[in-house]
Amino acid sequence: MTPAFDDRDGVIWMDGELKPWREANVHVLTHGLHYASSIFEGERAYNGVIFKLREHTERLFASARLLGFEIPYTVEEIDAACDRVVSENGLVDAYVRPVAWRGSEMMAVSAQHATIHVAIAAWAWPSMYDPAEKLKGIRLAWAEWKRPNPETIPVKAKAAGLYMICTLSKHAAEAKGFHDALMLDWRGYVAEATGANIFFVRDGEIHTPITDCTLDGITRRTVIDLAAARQLKVIERHIDGSEIVDGAFAECFLTGTAAEVTPVASIGEVTFPERTISQAMMEDYAALVRKAGAAATPAPVVA
Repeated sequence: MTPAFDDRDGVIWMDGELKPWREANVHVLTHGLHYASSIFEGERAYNGVIFKLREHTERLFASARLLGFEIPYTVEEIDAACDRVVSENGLVDAYVRPVAWRGSEMMAVSAQHATIHVAIAAWAWPSMYDPAEKLKGIRLAWAEWKRPNPETIPVKAKAAGLYMICTLSKHAAEAKGFHDALMLDWRGYVAEATGANIFFVRDGEIHTPITDCTLDGITRRTVIDLAAARQLKVIERHIDGSEIVDGAFAECFLTGTAAEVTPVASIGEVTFPERTISQAMMEDYAALVRKAGAAATPAPVVA
């Protein structure tokens, strides 16, 4: 059984220092807990090296600004802290989670004077899906909840509050025997899965939703570059949900730091029988991240 995340060995970087894992705590009246004034990143280390660390850190800072606060460290300091956490915990292939939030000095909607805290944790985490089964594809349900209008919430922030409907949608999907859920936006256009961007393939061309109400994922951009290297055409456009129902696409796959590149076998009752381009992108991405890790000096393993 996987140990609970509050009861593990190791260290967590918190507000400028390493703390024993079990002592990296916050007060129950922390503003981030009550009012969702919290932002985070999800990163992966391969061979001890965090893939595209600077891009993740820069997005963390951009998310903080969208929520109206400044991280009290430099980008370089957060990069160094992420690397240190991976090294001090003796990790090789790992997931890395930086998070920043407003503290407990003020307990009201208004909290301009709350202290901004930052923590970084990392832990060993294999692929979300069994590699032997991955190419078979996962099954998505249709989510009830929709991605909101950008005029109603800061959709370009990787903010904790934006994931509430993702949790609800994924729970509902899993309760029905699916792996995940496909979310539409408020207009009925395809948005994303609960924690990953989505791509479709038709006639050898790749189609992916415009990210006007979702994050333009770092893995998403990486896969678009990999497709270009293979001279595959990528079309970014609004995709109506009815196109999926009508069977317009032969392939589908998800991209994300956690999901990496994961083929999709079906959405609801609609199946995607082909895997040619999905497999190519999956293999190209795996080769790229491993090459990036191998090219750098791995973090030393701490006994």
